[in-house]
Formats: sequence, C-alpha cells, structure tokens
Amino acid sequence: MSTGSDYPALSTSRATVWLRRVAVHLGAMHLSGALLVLTFLVPPGWVLDAYGAAPADDPTADVPPVMILLGALFECVSFHVVVQIPSGLLGSWLGRRGGALVSYAVAVVMAAALTLVFLWGVVRVADVAELTSLWLDYMARGALALAGYVGLTSALRPRPPRPSPGVEG
Repeated sequence: MSTGSDYPALSTSRATVWLRRVAVHLGAMHLSGALLVLTFLVPPGWVLDAYGAAPADDPTADVPPVMILLGALFECVSFHVVVQIPSGLLGSWLGRRGGALVSYAVAVVMAAALTLVFLWGVVRVADVAELTSLWLDYMARGALALAGYVGLTSALRPRPPRPSPGVEG
C-alpha cells in the first residue's frame, strides 16, 4: 500500500493551487446560478404579460402556459452562461488585487456591457424603451447573483501568511 500519490503532477503545490481555484470558481458559478434562479421567483414583466394575454383553458392560445415557464428558464440559463459566468470570472481575476468590492465593481461593469450586447446583438431588441427595461431587469437580477459569485471567490481566496507581531524571523 502506497502512502504517496501515484500521480506526481497532483502532489505539486502548483497543481493543488490550480485545482483549488478551479473548484472555487465552479462552486461560485453554481452558487450564482442558483441565486439567479431564485430571483426568478419574482417573474419578469414579459412573463406576467404572457400569462395575462390568454386564459390557460383557451384552446386558441398561441403558446401553452408551460412554454412560458420554459422560456423563462431558457432566458435564465442563457443569461447565466453568456453574461454572468464570464463577468464573474473576469471580475474576480481583474479585481483580485483590490479586494471583494473592486472585484464586484469590475464584474458588474462587465455584466452591464455583456448584457447590452446580448440584448441588442443576440436577442435583437430594437426598441430603446424595451431594451432599457430588459437591461435594468437583467442587471438587477445579475447584480444580486454576482454578489454571491464574488463573495464566495473572495472569501475562499488564499491569503499570504502574515508575520506574527513580536516574532523576529
């Protein structure tokens, strides 16, 4: 029975640090995704409008009610993958020297820009009023979820050891 690692690459401190960072970011991605889904407990305006457009028992309705829920879920997942994860990664990487507040500010600025590009370029929202309304809704939800991402990565970021006061080295 061997007490050492059979995989020499995993026994190095560099590989361990890298794996720890990956695990922290994967956990932060899942946390922020869960927080984003929880923000959908307060449904977006378009979901409320779609539910009020036709009664559930109306056979002439264009879209069954379950499709509205699936559309909201797809919207949530798309936003998480296209905007939130890249913003969280870039915010935690670019703001790592300045602390949690700087990381959060960078992440929110990145999310604001990516959300605007996503809504205007991908979703093709052309009306300025509708674009502004959707952007504000996405940013409110995304800012809450990014707070969880940046908070977790900042809390689990390795800190350099501090010298003990009164002890000479």
